[in-house]
Amino acid sequence: MAYMHHINSFQAKANSKRTPAERLADWMTSRFGTIQFLIINVVLFFIWILININLIPMIPSFDPFPFALLTMAVSLEAIFLAIVVLISQNRAAHIADVREEIDLQLDLITEQELTKVMHLAVYIAEHDGLNTTNDKELKQMLRQLDVDKISQLLEKQIK
Repeated sequence: MAYMHHINSFQAKANSKRTPAERLADWMTSRFGTIQFLIINVVLFFIWILININLIPMIPSFDPFPFALLTMAVSLEAIFLAIVVLISQNRAAHIADVREEIDLQLDLITEQELTKVMHLAVYIAEHDGLNTTNDKELKQMLRQLDVDKISQLLEKQIK
């Protein structure tokens, strides 16, 4: 359970470092990305259109067909929402990048530890008279991981 605590703390730490703009963008994204927001938009657009095709006689038309004002409002809303979502996604991507880096570092430590355990197992096996010298796969597994070579291969694949 201690590991989960650290993961939760990592998320809380990342959230605590958000700028006010990022906090606002996250809050807005969480509110705008709901079915309620969709329903509100559908209802407002429906009422707007009904008013402006004169189906609600008590309210005068203010944006007759082809609804230029509605088109502008929807376009501005789309731009605004896209920017808010991008701000939240950029922050989430940054957190994901940091987590991936931590995962990579932990994987490298685990690889080193496992290699050390394998060396100890081979030592014990040889001490007990088991011949491991002809095991090519074991010899390959006992070699140190060449992190620089792997990094170079990954960089070539990215390019």
